[in-house]
Amino acid sequence: MDMTNARWRTSTKSGTNGGNCVEVADNLPGAVVVRDSKDQRGPVLVFEPGAWQAFVSHSKTTATR
Repeated sequence: MDMTNARWRTSTKSGTNGGNCVEVADNLPGAVVVRDSKDQRGPVLVFEPGAWQAFVSHSKTTATR
């Protein structure tokens, strides 16, 4: 997968926890890509957009319990 044009971002909820967060690029066609912010050249996880949205929705639901 070509990630040359990936626009990486971190969550606004990441805070100042010493860089222990993930970065997400959701501007690539047909994929949402996730990586460790401390290892930007390391491995990435690739999700289909629907699967990523389901994960985010579920995370929001369980975080409020």
